[in-house]
Amino acid sequence: MYPKFIIFITILFLSSIMTTKGQNVKKLFEYPNVRRNETIQDEFFGIKIHDPYRWLENTTSDETKKFIQEQNAITFPYLQSCTYRDKIRKKFKQSLEYDRIDGPFKRGSNYFLLKNQGLQNHYILYKMLNGPDDPENLQIFIDTNEMSPNGSISLALTSFSNDGKWCAYGLDESGSDWNIIRIRSVVNNTDLNETLTNIKFSTASWTIDNKGFFYSRYPNESRIDGTETTVNKFNKLYYHRIGTDQQDDILVYETPDQPLNRFYAKVSECGRYLNVFIKQNSEFEAWYYYRFDNNQTKINGKLSFQPIISTFDTNFQYISNDGPIHYILTNRNASNYRLIKVNLTNSDSIQESQWKDLIPEHNDDVLRSVRIINDTFIICHYIHDVKSRLEIRKLIDGTLIKMLNIPLGSIEWISWQRKNDSQAFFSFTSFLTPTTIYRIRFDGDQNFEPILYQQSWPKNFDSKKFITKQIFFKSKDGTQIPLFIAHKKDIIMNGENPTLLYGYGGFNSVMKPRFDPKRLLLLENLNGIYALAGIRGGGEYGKRWHHSGKLLNKQNSFDDFIAAAEYLIKNNYTKSEKLIIEGGSNGGLLVSAVSNQRPDLFGCTICRVGLLDMLRFPKFTIGHAWISEYGDPELNEINFRYLFGYSPLHNIPSEINNRLTNYPATLLLTADHDDRVVPLHSYKYIAQLQYRLGNRFPNKPFLIRIDTGTGHGGAKPTDKIIEDTVDVYSFIINSLSLKYLD
Repeated sequence: MYPKFIIFITILFLSSIMTTKGQNVKKLFEYPNVRRNETIQDEFFGIKIHDPYRWLENTTSDETKKFIQEQNAITFPYLQSCTYRDKIRKKFKQSLEYDRIDGPFKRGSNYFLLKNQGLQNHYILYKMLNGPDDPENLQIFIDTNEMSPNGSISLALTSFSNDGKWCAYGLDESGSDWNIIRIRSVVNNTDLNETLTNIKFSTASWTIDNKGFFYSRYPNESRIDGTETTVNKFNKLYYHRIGTDQQDDILVYETPDQPLNRFYAKVSECGRYLNVFIKQNSEFEAWYYYRFDNNQTKINGKLSFQPIISTFDTNFQYISNDGPIHYILTNRNASNYRLIKVNLTNSDSIQESQWKDLIPEHNDDVLRSVRIINDTFIICHYIHDVKSRLEIRKLIDGTLIKMLNIPLGSIEWISWQRKNDSQAFFSFTSFLTPTTIYRIRFDGDQNFEPILYQQSWPKNFDSKKFITKQIFFKSKDGTQIPLFIAHKKDIIMNGENPTLLYGYGGFNSVMKPRFDPKRLLLLENLNGIYALAGIRGGGEYGKRWHHSGKLLNKQNSFDDFIAAAEYLIKNNYTKSEKLIIEGGSNGGLLVSAVSNQRPDLFGCTICRVGLLDMLRFPKFTIGHAWISEYGDPELNEINFRYLFGYSPLHNIPSEINNRLTNYPATLLLTADHDDRVVPLHSYKYIAQLQYRLGNRFPNKPFLIRIDTGTGHGGAKPTDKIIEDTVDVYSFIINSLSLKYLD
């Protein structure tokens, strides 16, 4: 034991140092003085929750616009102070300057191809004049770059009539989920004089007579430009006959007593059946159908649909049909999915007990997609330990014909046309392989070996300089979690390498290896490491993996991600001061939640369009659909307490917590037209973060980048992607004091 007077003198000395240091510290950031209204509160099951920044939920008010201006006024000067911005921009643009394609795919008698020459804002849809054997002879079919020089308009969907003569195509503006649909003649590339509006999350499925299509839309609202936050209600299913005005469209189905339902229509290949999949949430759907008499598709009013499965507890995907026999991909009683045959001849044969397995559930691998070719073959795309594999099976009984040889990586899509086609195309990618197109022929000697169709390559990219590997680590509860790691071959593992750990862990999504030119900057110019964690909540191992990271199991997602960070540090890839975490949407929730739970573990957090207020998310646009993923904070006390326990907005560590010695530099990214995860989540969170920790860490950046004219991210033009990338790397370099290596 030390004498008491020595302890007393030591305390005085340390206090003096701390006071002096506190007086000499100059704040790097003077955050805006954002108004707090402490009188605003909600009561959940007897617990009062204050919401001082509720006024920021009015995203178009003058006060919110002022807030945005004040935040950008400190964010952009900090980002622009990075001395490497010109080099980052030049390198990234060079890595984009190569032809990228999606397709070919056949519709009717024509083949089509999506292509971007490199720096075009959006892909152009081309008609292949001489088919896939002449990929250079192209004719522009739809070019949204000509519709909006600034890239604000993008192609959201395409649906061709059965004869291939018409294309219903959807356009979105500024990245909003709202679409308009136009109809274009494939013969002469001209549009009909009708435009369909008020469309969000809809398909367009043509009747067999090629005269019209089914689609869903919402009622007219005062403002639907992507900046509104009102709940999407009263979706209805309509039939549009080409050559007529939208006001004459025929309402065929609605559920006014269930205003949150959404409808997705699919006409069977024979044209005799109309399948409708009804969603109440983000995961499951009910399945109904209507049978047209004598193969007639004359529609005059509402249709009487028959239920097949009316409970919202299963995924269904229509694949094809032979008369009444429907081929359906489903995870009903099959965590890893199975392909079933359902006979819609009469009500008795539709009973679940009469369903037949064509391809039963695999014990380990997830059946992610199925394509039927030429009335004879089935292409099956499986996920095995987060890597793609392909099988060819017989349609008649599902027996295996051949397992195909493909590289280790990910299949993004498979294009096919069942009738009158003898080939299929698929795209392959990996961390070190740009999108590559393969062709499989189903005629000739039928060896089914994938043949390289087209491969494009970025300038000056040498994949041999890098290496990728997959390891498995133990999470908190002992569960084995897959982790991909990519870096230069000659890198020195000394714990000093900046490392970016990415994750998602939600909504049954699979985080597969994909090529992304943005990562080359990290790997090559920052001498960094990229890591991708397949945490629970995703679909990497089927429904069981998803369900073990949702609702009251959501903490598993966070624990898995934290364990991934600990693995990277323990195994000398990096250290906490140089560990960057990034995620978007549900992944934004992920990185913000773990930043709050383990602020000591990370040096930098990049949160894109994050879901951050877990007590009010169902109140805005499509947020109610996510209750199946997270729980209902208003109607279920257990859900409320669980959500309140990790909601990022409500769990930022307190500045008076003396144990809080670190918090990662944080950049939030959002956009004014994000009508999926509305930007108010990010507005409220950054205000609270600056209020709580701005004084505690005076030289640590807590900033928000608010983009204009973009949405949730999927339709962002190339120009915007470039500026976004430059800004994010500028933030990482500045906040972690990194050097850019030429």
